[in-house]
Amino acid sequence: MSMYDSIRQVLTPIHKEGYPFIAIAAVASLVLGQMWEPLGWLGLVITLWVCYFFRDPERQTPVRSGLVVSPADGRVSSIAEVLPPPELELGDAPLRRISIFMNVFDCHVNRSPVDGVIERIVYTPGIFINADLDKASEDNERNGLVIVTGETRVGVVQIAGLIARRIVSFVRETDALLAGERFGLIRFGSRVDVYLPLHVQPLVGLGQRAVAGETVLADLTGTEPAREYRCA
Repeated sequence: MSMYDSIRQVLTPIHKEGYPFIAIAAVASLVLGQMWEPLGWLGLVITLWVCYFFRDPERQTPVRSGLVVSPADGRVSSIAEVLPPPELELGDAPLRRISIFMNVFDCHVNRSPVDGVIERIVYTPGIFINADLDKASEDNERNGLVIVTGETRVGVVQIAGLIARRIVSFVRETDALLAGERFGLIRFGSRVDVYLPLHVQPLVGLGQRAVAGETVLADLTGTEPAREYRCA
């Protein structure tokens, strides 16, 4: 293996959405460094953090019909039975919602939780409160997708947070997605909600760390009861 290949295996790719922000941070670092050297070093740290924030690693997605994988890196902040957002048109009966909260150190590239076809995409303007709060699902700026997989319609909602000010979508209605395929990105701290049929039991626990495209949240075809967890 060449030195170049070895370095590529160690370094995580950066998503192209991050290039403008990295360039701005780098130029600002140079300018600040000319003004006062300690500010230049601070700018360098910020530039490295921006590179880290926009990382876009490859993921190993489990492949089996019915599996629902996490759409985001982060912490499972909520598992609840709630009414889905009306704009998704998923009906007026409660669904199971699994929420993944991303802090500013998590990878913010979002991935499809299931194989399927995008039936609906709806952007809803809103405010920017802490995405970890339950009411953020209703009040915050968000972008919702409905993905049809077999006979099931799964809702996925990107929610802007206290710091996040931009939800980026890579897909359109009628696009076909594979589980684990990238569909969007949220800049700087946010949350993603997944809405599943009520009979589908979660296979993750509150507070668990999820990895986008890899952690199995649920099984649409399974009969396993909800798992119990303990801190260790």
